[in-house]
Amino acid sequence: MTLADLALLVVAGFAAGVLNAIAGGGTFLTLPALIFVGIPPVAANATATLSALPGYLSSAWGFRRDLRAEGRLSLRGIVIASGIGSLAGAALLLLTSDAVFSGIVPWLLLLATALFAAGPALIRRLRARGLPDAGPVLSFVVLVAVSIYGGYFNGGLGIMLLAAFGLLGYSDLHAMNGLKNALSVILSLIPVLAFIPAGVIAWEAAAPVALAATAGGLMGAGLSRRIANPNHLRIFIVLVGLVMSVLFFLR
Repeated sequence: MTLADLALLVVAGFAAGVLNAIAGGGTFLTLPALIFVGIPPVAANATATLSALPGYLSSAWGFRRDLRAEGRLSLRGIVIASGIGSLAGAALLLLTSDAVFSGIVPWLLLLATALFAAGPALIRRLRARGLPDAGPVLSFVVLVAVSIYGGYFNGGLGIMLLAAFGLLGYSDLHAMNGLKNALSVILSLIPVLAFIPAGVIAWEAAAPVALAATAGGLMGAGLSRRIANPNHLRIFIVLVGLVMSVLFFLR
């Protein structure tokens, strides 16, 4: 790894930690950076998941006073649903070849970007139409589905979780962010425990990205309460997601 490669990974990791703590979308930066320095796609995705874990931990710590469950599902049920889904998603990734994953990545990036852009407006429209509160069974199923996505592909995980919480009746944004970051720890840790024995982690790249993401996560947790207009950050993340999607389609 060259010095330029190392610098790219550190910058991408720090920025990803900040973005993940505030709104999600950090993998839009780390996954392309890891592939750019020569790591195969499946290994890059697994490494990006591991690298995001310390940032999720630090940002979850920053939101520890806001952590609580809303809706019809208890914290224990939420954790169980996340564990089941993330393990299934990780197993699915390990069964996917680099060639197949390379073909899927741009579509996953595009899907995550679209959900990131349209999620808040979709939630507002559904609530305006009198969307009934989801019961515990539906809440469990929705969280398992989102967790399968998170275990398979970490990109856009934060906004997927925020959108799911909104549909399940959550209203406190700080509580949603706290729970999002806590669940992101689970949705990264369980797949990583499967990825390590499978030998798909690029450790030489994971270390600098993870350290930078930790610093970014701590900064992002503090910044999230100070951003006067979060729509500006959302627009930036959407633009990054669109650019990365196009670049991966053109590869």
